[in-house]
Amino acid sequence: MMKTKLIPVLTLGLLIQACSPESTMKVNVFETSASGKNLEQVSAFEKTENHSSISVNTEVKRQEIIGFGGAFTESSAYNLNQLSPENRMEVLQAYFSKEGSAYSLTRTHMNSCDFSVSNYSYTPVEGDVNLEHFSIEEDRDDLIPMIKDAQNISEEGFKLFASPWSAAPWMKDNNEWRAGKLKEEYYPTWALFFSKYADAYTAEGIDLWGFTVENEPHGNGGNWESMHYSPEEMTRFVNEHLGPQLEADGKGDLIILGYDQNRQGIQEWADVMYKDEESKKYYDGMAVHWYESTYDYFPEELEYAYNSAPEMLLLQTEACIDNQVPEWKNDHWYWEKEATDWGYYWREEANRHLHPKYAPVNRYARDIIGCLNHWVQGWVDWNMVLDRQGGPNWANNWCIAPVIVDTDNDEIYYTPMFYVLQHFSKFIRPGANVVEATCSDEELMVAAAENTDGSLVVVVFNEGAEARSFDLEIGGEMTTISIEAQALQTIIKTPKSEA
Repeated sequence: MMKTKLIPVLTLGLLIQACSPESTMKVNVFETSASGKNLEQVSAFEKTENHSSISVNTEVKRQEIIGFGGAFTESSAYNLNQLSPENRMEVLQAYFSKEGSAYSLTRTHMNSCDFSVSNYSYTPVEGDVNLEHFSIEEDRDDLIPMIKDAQNISEEGFKLFASPWSAAPWMKDNNEWRAGKLKEEYYPTWALFFSKYADAYTAEGIDLWGFTVENEPHGNGGNWESMHYSPEEMTRFVNEHLGPQLEADGKGDLIILGYDQNRQGIQEWADVMYKDEESKKYYDGMAVHWYESTYDYFPEELEYAYNSAPEMLLLQTEACIDNQVPEWKNDHWYWEKEATDWGYYWREEANRHLHPKYAPVNRYARDIIGCLNHWVQGWVDWNMVLDRQGGPNWANNWCIAPVIVDTDNDEIYYTPMFYVLQHFSKFIRPGANVVEATCSDEELMVAAAENTDGSLVVVVFNEGAEARSFDLEIGGEMTTISIEAQALQTIIKTPKSEA
């Protein structure tokens, strides 16, 4: 039997009681910090000069959580297949086991994307309008085995949705992978593509939860696969072709998410997608990305999406530290404001202020908490596993993933971002409700959620250079907790029956 390596996972220990004479509430507390903690259980707390209060009101329930997770990309799957079988399985267990991150919401791409080894399409035969030659053969070596192994590891299962970057060039008005639009004559063919993809993956034992209609319909500057839609064009495609095709094929329960790009475009798209009952007939919600800014999570735009159609889903479907070659085994770098993104170099002058240098950990923690406090129901990271160059990526669009691997030396590096994501994915489970949380300290960010088992999860982020403390009050019970400087903390209050 192959020996199993230790992986960076966490088993909940015995309940501890915060060390304060006023404490009446028992909690588990886990912390990740610039000082070196990585989801480490902590139990010794002292009041600091920066003392405040946090109150959680479980009577005020907000959105229901769909899940947290990352994306299955060909690049990630290819990297895993370059590792030893033992290390490949270690990474998958770290992401999908109950003892690990327990990812519950995931994404993948249809046809190739920038994080593919090369350009490819499931529909390579030009003029094949009925898709008689449709094939997912390109996914069989790397992508499908990664998804299926993750399924086997996951105890509770996870939802999977798929997104196209581009149709095959022969369906587009510019006959190119990059930019261009889908020719209207191929709208029916492209709708059929989604249905055939769902069937092909089901035949592999992989059932989809749904789709986003198009990754980044405004394009990406022509740097890699893309296909442009206006809000009106996408809504027409969904209502006249995609929705009816899936419905006719018995797949009407598959989720359809519109938009799928940066948050500053939310109002324009919500006004069209949710204009009236007819326009939103086949939509189930909106997908958004975070790349518009390195510090702003756009709360007003998220509120606009929710208020436009409260019954619709709102999901964050892609985020990563982009335009960066990864720092290898240098945790300190991920806490320092040294990262840059595409906008730091290429953004138009009027909006360049949105892209200052930033600390990757700060950006992840701030964005996820901000999203939870403004109606977002799921948060999905981009690549799960990249190599030391930040690829492979056929377009040389290097980025950072939570897990970096050295395929030449069969080594794995779990960056601090891996643990930041675990603070949410491991403890806030599908079906949880975000609940009201208020904090008297403006230097702390706080979000809270109540799981279906009755456990209450409070996540606190201290971006500042000084330690802070607070009295945490939940339902008449209280405890005093302190948090290190530059630290993220998850506090779990278990149901009374388990305490």
